[in-house]
Amino acid sequence: MRSLRRVGPIVLAAGLVVGPVSTVSAAASGGVVRVSQLGYGALDGKAAYVMTRDATAGKKFQVVDRYGHRVLTGRVGGDAGEWNATYQHVYQLDLSALKVPGTYRVEVPGVASSAAFEIRANRDRMLTGAKDKAVTFFTEQRDGANVVPGSLGRQPAHLNDRSAQVYDWPVFVDPDTDQTVGELQRIGGPVDVEGGWYDAGDYLKFTHIAAYSESLLWASTRDARKPDKQVLAEARHGLDWLDKMWDERTKTLYIQVGIGTGNVEETFIGDHDIWRLPEVDDHLTDPSERFLRNRPVFRAAAPGQPISPNLAGRTAAAFALAAQVEARTSPAKARRHLETAAQIFAQAQSKNVGQLVTSLPFAFYPESAWRDDLELGATELALAAQRLRDPRGHAWLKQAGYWAGQYIEHEAGGDTLNLYDVSALAHADLIRANRSDRALVKALAGDLRAQLKIGAERASADPFRAGAQYDNFDAVPHAFGLAATAHLYRQVTGDRRYDDFGTQQLDWNFGANAWGVSFMVGIGENAERCPHHQIANILGRELTGAVVNGPNSEELFEEGLGDHLDGMNPCPADGVDQYAQFTGHGSRYVDDVRSWQASEPADDFAAIAVYALTT
Repeated sequence: MRSLRRVGPIVLAAGLVVGPVSTVSAAASGGVVRVSQLGYGALDGKAAYVMTRDATAGKKFQVVDRYGHRVLTGRVGGDAGEWNATYQHVYQLDLSALKVPGTYRVEVPGVASSAAFEIRANRDRMLTGAKDKAVTFFTEQRDGANVVPGSLGRQPAHLNDRSAQVYDWPVFVDPDTDQTVGELQRIGGPVDVEGGWYDAGDYLKFTHIAAYSESLLWASTRDARKPDKQVLAEARHGLDWLDKMWDERTKTLYIQVGIGTGNVEETFIGDHDIWRLPEVDDHLTDPSERFLRNRPVFRAAAPGQPISPNLAGRTAAAFALAAQVEARTSPAKARRHLETAAQIFAQAQSKNVGQLVTSLPFAFYPESAWRDDLELGATELALAAQRLRDPRGHAWLKQAGYWAGQYIEHEAGGDTLNLYDVSALAHADLIRANRSDRALVKALAGDLRAQLKIGAERASADPFRAGAQYDNFDAVPHAFGLAATAHLYRQVTGDRRYDDFGTQQLDWNFGANAWGVSFMVGIGENAERCPHHQIANILGRELTGAVVNGPNSEELFEEGLGDHLDGMNPCPADGVDQYAQFTGHGSRYVDDVRSWQASEPADDFAAIAVYALTT
């Protein structure tokens, strides 16, 4: 969905381009070959794609190993459809007969050669390797004292958040901007909100996104076949901060640390007004920088008052999922998490719900669905209660069933698993929690299937088999969400009809797309190179595991990318859009530091990637 975070010149930088781009220059010969640069399992079905200017059906292709030896031959099949006016033909190549582990390329003589790809005997290890990189992104996003130096040489930052002041909601110039009017009005504090993760390429922190990311990290930890210490460490780090955002004594949920842009009177500036490393902020001295040095905190509602149901549901779910995991080794800690989840969930507003509370401004994250969040919160509470033998579990299970029914009646049919719709995870977990209710199980499985059908119908009409919408925000996380939903559906129903579809969505995200780009940094020889991220760009280092939006509506690029900010390292260095020739289906992808539309990474993107890649 469209969000101000991803639609205006308010989030800043990116990493430097490194290495050659071998798969783009080949287009000059009349075509390109696209493969999953993540790789393929030896026993899986495997598809590559050739996109050409001229008709190529029936032409021979070959697969060569790392030494150039031919190991497979075949013929290009039927035309899957036009991509754009230049590339009027897309063909799918069947590589399923290739089973021997190794590194390969696909060659269509006289047309093009693909990027390198691997065949792995163990597909799970391949997925786990990518998942580990996505978790590394969270480590690089840490704020506060408990940072890990890592490849970006991170340093402690925003230690002043330990004694932050609370302010009333600001007045914004209009709904589509984050610029404020007048002065911020202090209403409380100090509160300790140090720690957590930065939301995206800037340094703001949001409960709405953290709770979603936390839920997926804890679910990944719970559902993994083998314990994953790295995922667990990040999940615990995030939960420590989320716990600070809930004041149990006053029954207050805080929603945001920091403010995007300063006011029209120019008496103060915000996070998006200055480009710097985060550790600088604690030492700023100019009066106009006071809200960078001492960042404001905002609350969801007055103490003890009802909390927007989307926030209450997903935040309760994060703590309840943590309780499920911690119950294995630390029942006392698990019970504390369960109590926190129960308190927050009990305060959810469920009547006369108007515009939801997500962030300030709301346009950063314009969510409209909320019954799925309440279903998820109640479901995870019920599952945690089952593990801890808490007698309240039956009541929560009943509430989960009610909110599932309300979601299916009022909100289903328009979206699939992503930041704005968590019903797929809620449905699957509710089936696990209450299999004895056959009518409920049937309804939940039916809605999971309906969500997959949305993606599958899009994929059937798309030459690259993408189930996400190219010309809308969050195409890449939607594709990860569809892959995760296919996996969940098989787990709870035993129906494998969407297995291949789920694999196709991962293939698309990792390079089997019109641009031939892997949208996760560090995966493949032609991965995203210029993520819209301040720290990585300033330091000129790779942001391993960052997941970006990917293609977006062509209309969003009509006014250009704008100038580079002061101190920004241009990326790519020559400023040339090497992917312009592949604009098609109403969408465009630009790998450029200024391309907020396509190349900004975010926590919610990485979180759904972690969950989709968990085995």
